[in-house]
Amino acid sequence: MTLGELIGALGGNLMHGSPDVLLIGVEDLGTANSTELVFAENASSASKALAGRAGAVVLRPGCISEPIPPHATVVETDEPRLWFARAAKLINPPMPPAGVHPKASIASDAMIGSDVTIGACAVVEKGAHVGVGSRIDAGVVVGRGTHIGEYCHIYPNVVLYPGTMVGDRVVVHAGAVLGADGFGYVRDPSTGAYIQFPQEGMLLIEDDVEIGANSTIDRGALQVTKIRRGTKIDNLVHIGHNCDIGEDVILVALTGISGSSTVGNGAIIAGQVGIGDHVHIGPGVILGGQAGVFNGKTVTNEGLKPGTVLFGTPARPLKQVLREQATLARLAKRSRKASESASDKEQESGSGA
Repeated sequence: MTLGELIGALGGNLMHGSPDVLLIGVEDLGTANSTELVFAENASSASKALAGRAGAVVLRPGCISEPIPPHATVVETDEPRLWFARAAKLINPPMPPAGVHPKASIASDAMIGSDVTIGACAVVEKGAHVGVGSRIDAGVVVGRGTHIGEYCHIYPNVVLYPGTMVGDRVVVHAGAVLGADGFGYVRDPSTGAYIQFPQEGMLLIEDDVEIGANSTIDRGALQVTKIRRGTKIDNLVHIGHNCDIGEDVILVALTGISGSSTVGNGAIIAGQVGIGDHVHIGPGVILGGQAGVFNGKTVTNEGLKPGTVLFGTPARPLKQVLREQATLARLAKRSRKASESASDKEQESGSGA
């Protein structure tokens, strides 16, 4: 793809070089060759990029403080990282469809759209639907009545339980399990035995969601678990039954969200965060790594500056956490000094006797 074609699709200002440069890939600015695109966001990285052999450099206006080398091709845009990411998708289009592998098992009444790829040992059960252009890799199990939209990519060994609904352009990485029973039990007080509460709801994954490897999302109990448009889920994340995760949410690895909790649009939940059941996380809230939210609590940005990160358990602003830790450290120091002073007095008393 030529640089001119990329600029036509993505915008940007060609400030130096030719629009006819052919680009076949993207690369790190230190190792790129003459057919690869790199990006720079500050003066230091721009200088390094321009000294390299990259076919084109996309950078932020004002980054260049030195003469541009004659061989360099430079595009300016306000968001070079975003431009670079979008360009990568255009330069490296999806693999062409490969059809259905002879070792795949497809139910006779399954609806398979055009240009679909289904890999070896994949199973598509009765009443399932796979939309146009979607790719189902080896070993995937698509349960009864499951709906997969258009241009999705389901990586190897994913399991979609019966009735799971997946929108368009969804990516599910290897080993993820979607629509399993939630962890809900009722205890018999007379025997102490646990009886499973009905797990008969469904799981709805909306468009443009990405789900990381080995993550698990439970179906609703009697309701619907929802993952709304554009949300990105890292590896090893667990979302319990009846949860409602808003649009454009980020969930980082090892986060666990208990049942019937909600997360508002644009929230960011960092790694190893633990969220209890029936919790409400408001729109735009940022929970830092290892933060915790107790059952039934509501966490919002009300009264906080935009971008405030909440840490600790219970989750609260970082400045508050640091003040509390400093106060505890001072109290511990005073307590230690008081204990040492009392011990010294006892020793002096003993010596005097």
